[in-house]
Parts: sequence; structure tokens; C-alpha cells
Amino acid sequence: MGLIHIEMFATLDLVGQAPGGPDEDPGGFPYGGWQAPLLDEVAGAQIAAAYEGTDALLLGRRTYDIFAAYWPRQEGGEDDGIATLFNAVPKYVASRGEPELSWAGSTHLGADLADAVREIRERHEHVKVVGSLDLVQTLLRERLFDRLDLWLHPVVLGVGKKVFDDGAAPANVTLLAPPEASPKGTVYLRYGLAGGSPATGDMSAPDRGLGREH
Repeated sequence: MGLIHIEMFATLDLVGQAPGGPDEDPGGFPYGGWQAPLLDEVAGAQIAAAYEGTDALLLGRRTYDIFAAYWPRQEGGEDDGIATLFNAVPKYVASRGEPELSWAGSTHLGADLADAVREIRERHEHVKVVGSLDLVQTLLRERLFDRLDLWLHPVVLGVGKKVFDDGAAPANVTLLAPPEASPKGTVYLRYGLAGGSPATGDMSAPDRGLGREH
């Protein structure tokens, strides 16, 4: 069985909406493209390395349309490595409508998204979910992911769609590698989905050393 990897960019207040550009997610969001001023060579190399080994993409409709308009034209250019990869691998698109999928290798998933994702996991080793915030929130609610790569950026927006929206399923995750910071302050975090449900405790209990008189 393969792995579903979520690649997600977020602010300190965990807004994940429209990091790439002003027109990425129209509808009144005032900070489209918030990620661009914070990119540096270190973060760029981390992102490129995260795509290594990808053998399928799982995308929401809006992200698919953005990618389909951009990546087929990039082979041979500055982003040739990622372009060649994205153009070659199968693309699976989650959409409630009946989209026209012009990008070679694209497949529209059926109405039962959970079953479709499980089938994709059986078919591929490393499936990458890039952007696609609405799709990501569905995967988080259904616990249909194995890895979460989160780039946490040093900015607070105060508005916008959050990575973890209301209704996210309680879950434990485990840190797979030490956090890595880039020169502009972005912190790269790599988590894996862990078993069980979140535990609770009492920080004032005697064995915690808190809440006692000295």
C-alpha cells in the first residue's frame, strides 16, 4: 500500500489559502500570493526535494486548473525538473462537477472520494497532494493521509481559510525529522499520521512538578 503525502504551505495562524498569487483563489481574499516574498533558496530546495519519488498527483479542481495552465509549458525552462515530473505522472482530480481535463494523464475521481483515494493508494507508492485546501481538509477529516509536510511561514494574516478547519478529525501525528528553518524564517515540519486518539492530562499533578508550593 502506498502513501498519501500532503504538501502544505501555511502562515503562523495556519492560513493556507492562495499562497501562490493574487489570482489563485479569487473571492475577496486580500493576501493572495503571501508566500512569494518569503521564499528563499533553502525553502525552494526543500520543496523540490519533497517531490522526489512522486508517482501520482492528487489535486483539487482549482489547483488542477492552475497547474494545467502552467506546468505543460515549463519543460526545458528554469523549472524543468518539476515540470517533467508533473507532466509525466498520473493526475487525479477531485471535483464535484464534470471538469474538462486537458492535461495529459488526468483522471476525474468519482463521487465517493474516500473510496477513490483508497484505490489510488493501492495503485501508487507516493501520491502527493499539493495545495488543494478544500481537498486537504476532506483528507484530514477522513484521516486519509499518511504524511504531512508543513512549511510554516513567519507571517500572520488574520483572515482566510485555515489548514485545519472546524470538523477536523482528532488525530495524533509524529515528527519524522527535526524541524528545518530557512533564512527568511520559514520552518519546515514533517509529520506522519500516528495511531490512537489525542490524550489528556493534568499539568498540576505532583509528578509534573507544577502547581506545588516551594
